[in-house]
Amino acid sequence: MPVTLSMKASSVLKLSVEGKTAVLTLDNPPANTWTPESLIELEGMVHELNEKPDVVALVITSASDKFFSAGADLKRFDNLTPDQARPFAEAFGRAFEALTHFNGLTIAAINGYAMGGGLEVALACDLRVAEAGAVMALPEAGVGLLPCAGGTQNLTLLVGEAWAKRMILCGEKIDAEKALAIGLVEEVTEKGKGLDQAKSLAEKAGRQSPDALKACKKLIQMGRSGFSADVLPIERELFLELFKGKNQQEGVSAFLEKRKPEWFYD
Repeated sequence: MPVTLSMKASSVLKLSVEGKTAVLTLDNPPANTWTPESLIELEGMVHELNEKPDVVALVITSASDKFFSAGADLKRFDNLTPDQARPFAEAFGRAFEALTHFNGLTIAAINGYAMGGGLEVALACDLRVAEAGAVMALPEAGVGLLPCAGGTQNLTLLVGEAWAKRMILCGEKIDAEKALAIGLVEEVTEKGKGLDQAKSLAEKAGRQSPDALKACKKLIQMGRSGFSADVLPIERELFLELFKGKNQQEGVSAFLEKRKPEWFYD
Protein backbone atom coordinates (compact mmCIF):
# COMPACT_ATOMS: atom_id res chain seq x y z
CA MET A 1 0.00 0.00 0.00
CA PRO A 2 1.21 3.56 -0.52
CA VAL A 3 2.88 5.10 2.49
CA THR A 4 1.24 8.22 3.90
CA LEU A 5 3.71 11.09 4.19
CA SER A 6 3.08 14.70 5.08
CA MET A 7 5.44 15.87 2.35
CA LYS A 8 4.31 16.35 -1.23
CA ALA A 9 4.51 13.20 -3.33
CA SER A 10 7.61 13.08 -5.50
CA SER A 11 7.51 12.59 -9.25
CA VAL A 12 10.93 10.88 -9.28
CA LEU A 13 10.98 9.00 -5.95
CA LYS A 14 8.15 6.49 -5.55
CA LEU A 15 7.59 5.25 -2.00
CA SER A 16 5.37 2.37 -0.92
CA VAL A 17 5.10 0.16 2.16
CA GLU A 18 4.71 -3.59 2.05
CA GLY A 19 4.20 -4.90 5.56
CA LYS A 20 7.18 -3.74 7.60
CA THR A 21 9.25 -2.84 4.52
CA ALA A 22 9.32 0.49 2.69
CA VAL A 23 10.29 0.31 -0.98
CA LEU A 24 11.75 3.42 -2.58
CA THR A 25 11.87 3.29 -6.37
CA LEU A 26 14.11 5.70 -8.28
CA ASP A 27 12.14 6.84 -11.32
CA ASN A 28 13.86 9.76 -13.03
CA PRO A 29 14.32 8.65 -16.67
CA PRO A 30 16.48 8.02 -18.49
CA ALA A 31 19.29 7.43 -15.97
CA ASN A 32 17.84 8.18 -12.50
CA THR A 33 20.21 11.09 -11.96
CA TRP A 34 20.12 12.96 -8.66
CA THR A 35 19.22 16.63 -8.35
CA PRO A 36 19.32 18.85 -5.25
CA GLU A 37 15.54 18.67 -5.21
CA SER A 38 15.36 14.87 -5.26
CA LEU A 39 18.11 14.62 -2.63
CA ILE A 40 16.15 16.91 -0.32
CA GLU A 41 13.10 14.73 -0.92
CA LEU A 42 15.09 11.59 -0.09
CA GLU A 43 16.31 13.12 3.16
CA GLY A 44 12.77 14.07 4.11
CA MET A 45 11.42 10.62 3.30
CA VAL A 46 14.03 8.92 5.47
CA HIS A 47 13.31 11.22 8.41
CA GLU A 48 9.58 10.61 8.12
CA LEU A 49 10.06 6.85 7.87
CA ASN A 50 12.10 7.05 11.07
CA GLU A 51 8.92 8.27 12.76
CA LYS A 52 7.08 5.10 11.73
CA PRO A 53 8.16 2.42 14.22
CA ASP A 54 6.42 -0.36 12.27
CA VAL A 55 8.70 0.24 9.25
CA VAL A 56 11.89 -1.67 10.03
CA ALA A 57 13.46 -1.96 6.57
CA LEU A 58 13.94 0.24 3.53
CA VAL A 59 14.72 -1.17 0.10
CA ILE A 60 15.96 1.11 -2.69
CA THR A 61 15.48 -0.03 -6.27
CA SER A 62 15.05 1.43 -9.75
CA ALA A 63 12.23 1.59 -12.26
CA SER A 64 14.77 1.36 -15.08
CA ASP A 65 16.07 -1.91 -16.54
CA LYS A 66 19.37 -0.27 -17.48
CA PHE A 67 20.21 2.24 -14.73
CA PHE A 68 20.04 1.88 -10.99
CA SER A 69 21.33 5.46 -10.94
CA ALA A 70 23.92 7.33 -12.98
CA GLY A 71 24.59 9.72 -10.09
CA ALA A 72 24.53 13.49 -10.36
CA ASP A 73 23.35 15.28 -13.47
CA LEU A 74 26.64 16.78 -14.65
CA LYS A 75 24.81 19.51 -16.51
CA ARG A 76 24.13 20.97 -13.07
CA PHE A 77 27.90 21.29 -12.47
CA ASP A 78 28.65 23.22 -15.65
CA ASN A 79 30.22 26.67 -15.04
CA LEU A 80 29.71 26.72 -11.27
CA THR A 81 31.65 28.47 -8.55
CA PRO A 82 32.34 26.66 -5.25
CA ASP A 83 29.55 28.65 -3.59
CA GLN A 84 27.13 27.65 -6.33
CA ALA A 85 28.15 23.98 -6.05
CA ARG A 86 27.87 23.89 -2.26
CA PRO A 87 24.08 23.33 -2.05
CA PHE A 88 24.42 20.24 -4.27
CA ALA A 89 27.29 18.80 -2.22
CA GLU A 90 25.50 19.48 1.05
CA ALA A 91 22.25 17.97 -0.25
CA PHE A 92 24.14 14.81 -1.20
CA GLY A 93 25.77 14.66 2.20
CA ARG A 94 22.60 15.23 4.21
CA ALA A 95 20.52 12.76 2.19
CA PHE A 96 22.97 9.87 2.20
CA GLU A 97 24.03 10.40 5.80
CA ALA A 98 20.34 10.32 6.76
CA LEU A 99 20.07 7.05 4.84
CA THR A 100 23.10 5.63 6.66
CA HIS A 101 21.50 6.44 10.00
CA PHE A 102 18.01 5.15 9.18
CA ASN A 103 16.63 3.34 12.22
CA GLY A 104 16.16 0.03 10.45
CA LEU A 105 17.87 -2.08 7.80
CA THR A 106 18.54 -0.48 4.40
CA ILE A 107 19.14 -2.55 1.27
CA ALA A 108 20.06 -1.42 -2.25
CA ALA A 109 18.74 -3.64 -5.04
CA ILE A 110 21.19 -2.71 -7.81
CA ASN A 111 19.62 -3.68 -11.12
CA GLY A 112 21.77 -1.79 -13.62
CA TYR A 113 24.47 0.85 -13.85
CA ALA A 114 25.31 2.39 -10.46
CA MET A 115 27.72 5.21 -11.18
CA GLY A 116 29.05 8.02 -8.98
CA GLY A 117 26.28 9.22 -6.69
CA GLY A 118 24.27 6.25 -7.90
CA LEU A 119 26.77 3.92 -6.29
CA GLU A 120 27.16 6.20 -3.28
CA VAL A 121 23.47 5.82 -2.39
CA ALA A 122 23.98 2.05 -2.42
CA LEU A 123 27.16 2.41 -0.33
CA ALA A 124 25.13 4.36 2.23
CA CYS A 125 22.86 1.34 2.68
CA ASP A 126 23.51 -1.52 5.09
CA LEU A 127 23.39 -4.23 2.41
CA ARG A 128 23.63 -4.41 -1.37
CA VAL A 129 22.14 -7.00 -3.73
CA ALA A 130 23.27 -6.77 -7.35
CA GLU A 131 21.65 -8.34 -10.37
CA ALA A 132 23.71 -10.04 -13.06
CA GLY A 133 24.75 -7.39 -15.56
CA ALA A 134 24.99 -4.58 -13.02
CA VAL A 135 28.02 -2.29 -13.36
CA MET A 136 29.42 -0.15 -10.54
CA ALA A 137 31.92 2.70 -10.56
CA LEU A 138 32.99 5.95 -8.91
CA PRO A 139 34.25 7.77 -12.02
CA GLU A 140 34.22 11.33 -10.65
CA ALA A 141 37.98 11.93 -10.95
CA GLY A 142 37.67 11.36 -14.69
CA VAL A 143 35.52 14.49 -14.98
CA GLY A 144 37.51 16.60 -12.53
CA LEU A 145 35.41 15.84 -9.47
CA LEU A 146 35.44 13.46 -6.50
CA PRO A 147 32.83 11.34 -4.67
CA CYS A 148 31.42 13.79 -2.12
CA ALA A 149 28.56 11.77 -0.64
CA GLY A 150 30.50 9.33 1.50
CA GLY A 151 32.00 7.39 -1.38
CA THR A 152 35.65 7.67 -0.40
CA GLN A 153 34.90 6.45 3.13
CA ASN A 154 32.14 3.89 2.62
CA LEU A 155 33.81 2.19 -0.31
CA THR A 156 37.09 1.86 1.59
CA LEU A 157 35.30 0.38 4.60
CA LEU A 158 33.68 -2.25 2.39
CA VAL A 159 36.42 -3.26 -0.04
CA GLY A 160 39.65 -2.04 1.55
CA GLU A 161 42.06 0.68 0.56
CA ALA A 162 43.56 -1.00 -2.52
CA TRP A 163 40.29 -1.68 -4.32
CA ALA A 164 38.93 1.71 -3.32
CA LYS A 165 41.97 3.27 -4.96
CA ARG A 166 41.53 1.16 -8.09
CA MET A 167 37.92 2.22 -8.45
CA ILE A 168 38.40 5.90 -7.53
CA LEU A 169 41.96 6.72 -8.62
CA CYS A 170 42.05 4.44 -11.68
CA GLY A 171 38.37 4.81 -12.54
CA GLU A 172 37.82 1.06 -12.82
CA LYS A 173 34.29 -0.17 -13.47
CA ILE A 174 33.39 -3.52 -11.95
CA ASP A 175 30.63 -5.99 -12.73
CA ALA A 176 28.39 -7.76 -10.24
CA GLU A 177 30.58 -10.83 -9.89
CA LYS A 178 33.70 -8.79 -9.19
CA ALA A 179 31.71 -6.66 -6.74
CA LEU A 180 30.74 -9.84 -4.90
CA ALA A 181 34.32 -11.09 -4.85
CA ILE A 182 35.73 -7.90 -3.30
CA GLY A 183 32.89 -7.41 -0.81
CA LEU A 184 31.15 -4.47 -2.44
CA VAL A 185 27.87 -6.41 -2.62
CA GLU A 186 26.67 -9.28 -0.45
CA GLU A 187 24.79 -11.22 -3.10
CA VAL A 188 24.32 -11.51 -6.87
CA THR A 189 21.03 -12.64 -8.36
CA GLU A 190 19.68 -13.38 -11.81
CA LYS A 191 18.49 -10.42 -13.83
CA GLY A 192 15.14 -9.28 -12.51
CA LYS A 193 15.47 -11.06 -9.16
CA GLY A 194 17.35 -8.45 -7.13
CA LEU A 195 14.32 -6.70 -5.68
CA ASP A 196 12.76 -9.97 -4.57
CA GLN A 197 15.95 -10.98 -2.78
CA ALA A 198 16.25 -7.56 -1.14
CA LYS A 199 12.66 -7.87 0.08
CA SER A 200 13.46 -11.33 1.44
CA LEU A 201 16.31 -9.91 3.50
CA ALA A 202 14.06 -7.09 4.65
CA GLU A 203 11.45 -9.61 5.74
CA LYS A 204 14.06 -11.36 7.91
CA ALA A 205 14.82 -8.03 9.57
CA GLY A 206 11.10 -7.64 10.19
CA ARG A 207 11.16 -10.73 12.41
CA GLN A 208 13.64 -9.12 14.80
CA SER A 209 12.81 -6.93 17.76
CA PRO A 210 12.75 -3.38 16.31
CA ASP A 211 14.40 -2.04 19.45
CA ALA A 212 17.16 -4.64 19.29
CA LEU A 213 17.61 -4.10 15.55
CA LYS A 214 18.05 -0.35 16.01
CA ALA A 215 20.49 -0.78 18.91
CA CYS A 216 22.53 -3.46 17.15
CA LYS A 217 22.86 -1.38 14.00
CA LYS A 218 24.02 1.60 16.04
CA LEU A 219 26.64 -0.51 17.82
CA ILE A 220 27.91 -2.08 14.61
CA GLN A 221 28.34 1.33 13.00
CA MET A 222 30.00 2.85 16.05
CA GLY A 223 33.16 0.99 15.11
CA ARG A 224 33.56 3.06 11.97
CA SER A 225 32.21 6.43 13.04
CA GLY A 226 35.49 7.73 14.40
CA PHE A 227 37.02 7.31 10.95
CA SER A 228 34.40 8.08 8.34
CA ALA A 229 32.20 10.58 10.17
CA ASP A 230 35.10 12.95 10.80
CA VAL A 231 36.16 12.82 7.16
CA LEU A 232 32.75 13.32 5.53
CA PRO A 233 32.67 17.14 5.96
CA ILE A 234 36.26 17.31 4.66
CA GLU A 235 35.22 15.21 1.67
CA ARG A 236 32.60 17.79 0.73
CA GLU A 237 34.96 20.74 1.26
CA LEU A 238 37.61 19.20 -1.00
CA PHE A 239 34.88 18.60 -3.58
CA LEU A 240 34.08 22.32 -3.52
CA GLU A 241 37.78 23.23 -3.74
CA LEU A 242 37.84 21.54 -7.15
CA PHE A 243 35.53 24.25 -8.50
CA LYS A 244 38.28 26.83 -7.90
CA GLY A 245 40.54 25.23 -10.50
CA LYS A 246 40.28 24.74 -14.25
CA ASN A 247 40.04 20.96 -14.35
CA GLN A 248 36.58 20.62 -12.85
CA GLN A 249 35.07 22.70 -15.64
CA GLU A 250 37.22 21.00 -18.26
CA GLY A 251 36.10 17.58 -17.04
CA VAL A 252 32.42 18.45 -17.06
CA SER A 253 32.67 20.22 -20.42
CA ALA A 254 34.49 17.28 -21.99
CA PHE A 255 31.86 14.87 -20.72
CA LEU A 256 28.98 16.98 -22.01
CA GLU A 257 30.76 17.50 -25.35
CA LYS A 258 31.61 13.77 -25.61
CA ARG A 259 35.35 14.29 -25.93
CA LYS A 260 38.46 13.45 -23.95
CA PRO A 261 39.37 16.06 -21.34
CA GLU A 262 42.56 18.05 -21.72
CA TRP A 263 43.76 18.47 -18.14
CA PHE A 264 45.67 21.46 -16.81
CA TYR A 265 48.80 20.65 -14.82
CA ASP A 266 49.84 24.11 -13.62
